[in-house]
Amino acid sequence: MLIIGITGTSGAGKGTIATYLVKQYGFKHLSVRDFIVKEIKRRGMEVNRDSMIDTANDLRYNHGAEYIVMELYKEALESNKNCIIESIRSVGEVEALQKQKVFVLWGVDASIEERYSRAVKRNGSTDIVSFEEFKQQETRETTSTDKSKQNITECLKMADIVFNNNGSIKDLKKQIDREIKSLL
Repeated sequence: MLIIGITGTSGAGKGTIATYLVKQYGFKHLSVRDFIVKEIKRRGMEVNRDSMIDTANDLRYNHGAEYIVMELYKEALESNKNCIIESIRSVGEVEALQKQKVFVLWGVDASIEERYSRAVKRNGSTDIVSFEEFKQQETRETTSTDKSKQNITECLKMADIVFNNNGSIKDLKKQIDREIKSLL
């Protein structure tokens, strides 16, 4: 059994990696985003980037930095399948997961211009922002010194490998294939 966590900047390709692992290698996909969206809806809030960040930070603050990912990690263990946990965003989450014996952390990044272009094309409810707002959100998601809040920059530094995703999807898949073969 293998559990891979994915961290990375917005629009870098976390979802693309997860989808590829599911389709090509039969992984089960567990999403931090889906976990948070479910909680936002339970609270009767609008689903947008700010409510995602605020709700995630609130859950981490009230239940521990590792709460969300450890709930998903438990689900992964119970499935007894290779799993991917997508969208790990805080240092506390990474630290908790790296203590587990069945865990590898992958990171993915790309230029901010490339990521913004992808976010605009994705057109999700959290992606409808100007480039200036996108940059401001990125700053908010990458600079916290609180282990329970988002700091993707530090999470990427803690990753076992970081994929550069400035190229094509085909290029990214080649990188994934090389790495997965060394793990399975």
